[in-house]
Amino acid sequence: MTPVLYLASQSPRRRQLLDQLGVDFAVLDVDVPEQRAPGESPRDYVSRVACDKARAGLAALVHAGDALVLGADTEVVLDDEVFGKPRDAADAAAMLRRLSGRTHAVISAVWLVGTRGEQGEVCVSQVRFATLDEAAIAAYVATGEPFGKAGAYAIQGRGAAMVAHLDGSYSGVMGLPLFETARLLRAGGISQAG
Repeated sequence: MTPVLYLASQSPRRRQLLDQLGVDFAVLDVDVPEQRAPGESPRDYVSRVACDKARAGLAALVHAGDALVLGADTEVVLDDEVFGKPRDAADAAAMLRRLSGRTHAVISAVWLVGTRGEQGEVCVSQVRFATLDEAAIAAYVATGEPFGKAGAYAIQGRGAAMVAHLDGSYSGVMGLPLFETARLLRAGGISQAG
């Protein structure tokens, strides 16, 4: 019997990406603190948060049984600093100014957790931004797109116009690295369409 799959995320982007793999899943709403520990590397932080989300999702199930819970986290990292979601328009503009003309890492981690064990993968992509002037930054922030997005941009939206080069996983930058996710699902016995 195929295990029941749950996605521990309210992100519409993650739901859309997981749909692309042709798997059946239900969504769980989890609330996990996203606070980097002192001395914790950005990669370890992103991986831990993704795992914490999956574990919280599994813990929320009344009858876990054969259920598997997928948790994911994605962060933008520049000079060892993790750029979370902007607090407001000024914070979004400040993030975009710092990313302008530079290459940053996008770390996306995914974990599959069940009663029989847990397994995770981390995907790191390099994204180079074009040089942005103040008018371009202000116009983009005014669209509202930067809010709720790590690093204050959405590669799948208008933010794509700022990306001069991507080396890595497009879906990983969006929030769910599909190659790594598909590999985890296969290992967990979740059948995919196609």
